[in-house]
Amino acid sequence: MQVAVLLPCYNEEAAIAATIAGFRAALPGAVIYVYDNNSRDRTREVAAKAGAIVRTERQQGKGNVVRRMFADVDADVYIMADGDLTYDPKAAPAMVDMLLDEQLDMVVGTRKHEQKDAYRGGHVLGNRLFTGILTGLFGRSFTDIFSGYRVFSRRFVKSFPVLSSGFEIETEMSVHALELRMPVGEVETAYGARPEGSQSKLSTYRDGWRILTSMGTLYRVERPVLFFGSIGALLVIAALILAEPLIVTYAHTGLVPRFPTAILITGMVIIAVLCVFAGLILATVTRGRREVRRLAYLAQPAPGRA
Repeated sequence: MQVAVLLPCYNEEAAIAATIAGFRAALPGAVIYVYDNNSRDRTREVAAKAGAIVRTERQQGKGNVVRRMFADVDADVYIMADGDLTYDPKAAPAMVDMLLDEQLDMVVGTRKHEQKDAYRGGHVLGNRLFTGILTGLFGRSFTDIFSGYRVFSRRFVKSFPVLSSGFEIETEMSVHALELRMPVGEVETAYGARPEGSQSKLSTYRDGWRILTSMGTLYRVERPVLFFGSIGALLVIAALILAEPLIVTYAHTGLVPRFPTAILITGMVIIAVLCVFAGLILATVTRGRREVRRLAYLAQPAPGRA
């Protein structure tokens, strides 16, 4: 059984060597890959000297790096973690054991931080908020949807199209697992502060907005009937509110006043009906796409120790 450790990196000269050493000690038989994303420091040289296989992805953004990693690397079990030493490599064996023993497709390392500098308060609140939104949209979620510490089966990796380009990639991974109803698990892991010289690449507001819009896009793509049906329902409700005085006047006088309003109401109802039909048509397309992903998923062997 081949285990691959995938470390996406950008300017992690201060932490990458220790990260590689930690995973090598925790998983002696694993192959460690470092994917450099246009670092301006000595990340590549330090990683190569530490014994990792170093590759480069020129398109900036974590999603682009993950797409390249999943396409290039062949393994039975994949471990993905950031190369900044914030995730505990010692937790990796337990996560791999859970994946194999329970035949899961993804195990998420939920972050437990005891150091004040490890996880900013705003990010904790944002994580809870977005986790709640994802639960509301898709009915289920994970404890920590933004964790970058994950273990995957081969059939997860090779059925995951990776459409995101940035930090919204973790949200896309979560939705992929939920929509294909994959067996998944969670393991609580320690989350530490970055070493001196390492800085977070996450922009709270810019990336938060990208993640929110990504959730909306995924909901529109995966649940088109509910998405477009909700728009249609809102338009019908607005049309009924506008139509109420016109209906009352017509009932008393037999006349239809304010023709522009009546025309607007008619247009709103027509658009509402079109939204419903668009949702129904797109639901058929979504079902076909999901079947293709499911077949790609089933084409790979189930995780196990054999």
